[in-house]
Amino acid sequence: MLYFYLLVAGFFGGVIRGLVGFVKHQYSYKNVPFNLRYFLGMSFISGIIGMMAAISVREAGLILNGLFTPALSFIVGYAGGDFLEGLYKIIISKSDFKTKKP
Repeated sequence: MLYFYLLVAGFFGGVIRGLVGFVKHQYSYKNVPFNLRYFLGMSFISGIIGMMAAISVREAGLILNGLFTPALSFIVGYAGGDFLEGLYKIIISKSDFKTKKP
């Protein structure tokens, strides 16, 4: 049963990360229309990423004081989105997809 709570907490950590990113995007750009399907889809994907990050940390044995609690799973789920976003930015900046100046 604890494993279920860990998964749910990791999922919601990812969802919260997705919501923060969405709100940040809405306030950064003017006249951006709200698309409910896109919003729900991205929240769900963020939740899955958070859940997978929590599972990865749990299975890798990276635990705090011998425990991996739902609260820690929530934090890992939130941080998982940031980690993947940073990794994506690094890969894109080093790739050939970036336009080169002559």
